[in-house]
Amino acid sequence: MSDLSSHSKPSAENPATSPTDDPFGRREGEVAVELPEDFDAGLYFIGRIRTPWTDRADCPKNAGGSDTICRIELDPRYAAALDKVETCSHLIVLYWMDRARRDLVVQTPRHYGEGRGTFALRSPVRPNPIALSVVQLVKIEGTTLLIKNIDCLDNTPLIDIKPYFASVDAKPEAVVGWHRDKA
Repeated sequence: MSDLSSHSKPSAENPATSPTDDPFGRREGEVAVELPEDFDAGLYFIGRIRTPWTDRADCPKNAGGSDTICRIELDPRYAAALDKVETCSHLIVLYWMDRARRDLVVQTPRHYGEGRGTFALRSPVRPNPIALSVVQLVKIEGTTLLIKNIDCLDNTPLIDIKPYFASVDAKPEAVVGWHRDKA
């Protein structure tokens, strides 16, 4: 397994965080900010997510957009944490989008063409590039979980796995006004 403790600090050399050397460029109307000098906290990557997507353009637009079976490769030291996970049909997976830039506070999604605040979007570009997907658990083989419904690049660092409780996690009345109003 690759080094699970690595992380990249915002810098001019890191294209995922640099506003001037970003592989995806900056769209008209997008606004970037200078990032803080130091981090406030640390975390442990507990594994890696293996998918067929190595380029952002090939990755599904959202987790529900793919039934491709992907793998979570959990670090073996956390094997005991999987006890009873096989009883769950769905899981919440938190992951670190390590190749996303982190400095945009206003973004212009290509499919909307109008600027929105980063916190009103599900874009991977954010100050702390943490993603959340509700995945379907297909099977567990040792410390490998076969899953569906994830939208990340291959070898994405895994932060956490939690059971999905439809009784408390589903909010059918939830509204995203700008998305609803577009239709």
